[in-house]
Amino acid sequence: MTTPHEAGAFEWLVDEPMLHEPVLVVMLTGWIDAAGAAASAAEALSAECETSPILRFDDDTYIDFRARRPLMELRDGVNTDLVWSTIELRAGRSSSGRDLLVLSGPEPDMAWNRFARAVGDVAVELGVRQMIGFGAYPFAAPHTRSPRLSCTSPSIDVLADVTFARSSVDVPAGVAAVLEHAMHARRIPALGIWVQVPHYVTAMPYPAASVALLDGLTEATGIEVAAPDLRSGIGPQRERIDASIGGNEELLAMLSQLEELHDATADGDTSSGPSLEMQSGDELADEIQRFLRDQG
Repeated sequence: MTTPHEAGAFEWLVDEPMLHEPVLVVMLTGWIDAAGAAASAAEALSAECETSPILRFDDDTYIDFRARRPLMELRDGVNTDLVWSTIELRAGRSSSGRDLLVLSGPEPDMAWNRFARAVGDVAVELGVRQMIGFGAYPFAAPHTRSPRLSCTSPSIDVLADVTFARSSVDVPAGVAAVLEHAMHARRIPALGIWVQVPHYVTAMPYPAASVALLDGLTEATGIEVAAPDLRSGIGPQRERIDASIGGNEELLAMLSQLEELHDATADGDTSSGPSLEMQSGDELADEIQRFLRDQG
């Protein structure tokens, strides 16, 4: 399997990968990923499971290189290399012996339906048992509380198996939502796991959100991810944020309001709880960013 697949525009990089009921994890960059939490979670998962590429999608079919121009490596005037954006499927195995697939790279710029059909067909061919999508979005939540998870799925049965919050809203969709339907049409359970990131920290890494996604993966699939670097970074990041606002009574009052809002909505849905203007998050963000700049 080394030639491009005409219908799906992809190329196998290995011959007949031997996988047993793998779980497919999707994290394609380009849509909402507050603090880069979903990308960090997928990277930690991929590294820990020692994944390697088994399939690559045709760049010219799915990527607009005027929007995602390749990076030219120029050395003393010599054009030594071009680094292209690539969508690839990687395979690995968890510490407990579960086979895993990770779909990574940029979100396609075009041909979404064709892409979804191709991914769905590959999933069937490889015997995928379940699809999980990672995402992160800004939310009026305090950094002093554990991040909450919400979920999406075309299947009521899939939603019934997890404890994550559910919302009712009309929003623009990413390609992961399209893949959920492609999997559902092939009778492969599909679940999107989304973590709420405090809206005043979205410009910086927030490992607590990445860890929440990995713990959500464990709940949904049983796959455990140690991710020691992410977990060890939660405390220090919390301390830095605390220090950035600790001397400002007004910002502390805003944080207290966020905590009140969070605690009053145990299910993560703020529609029935107290409201708080998002502008307070902008002020918190400015103060935190000033503090971090002062700290170098």
